[in-house]
Amino acid sequence: MDKSRRKELLEQYKEIKIYMGVAQIKNNVNGKIYIDSYPNLKNKWFTLRMQLDMGRFANAGLQKDWKEFGADAFTYEVLEQKDTEKIADMRWELKQILKPWLEKLQPYGDRGYHKPPAGK
Repeated sequence: MDKSRRKELLEQYKEIKIYMGVAQIKNNVNGKIYIDSYPNLKNKWFTLRMQLDMGRFANAGLQKDWKEFGADAFTYEVLEQKDTEKIADMRWELKQILKPWLEKLQPYGDRGYHKPPAGK
């Protein structure tokens, strides 16, 4: 690949918008949900599926059900997305957009794969 073509592709890559946000994985068999926030939603479902297929997902309950029910029993949905262009503190921002979704959907116990917050 010549230098001018490489430079052109690099410029195009830099112009791609990146969106952070909150996504949900839902078990359509038992109704349980898993919610998390991510700094880049682009191709996130592909990455999460790969982790689950390989048995390397961080949430043991979701991983167990994925193995038991199979990939076809689950759906992925982006609940909220936000432009990352003017974000100064990504970690803080991700926590802030996740909190209301956890409060609203309460993915604890029989409703989800999360441990309840301390004191609840």
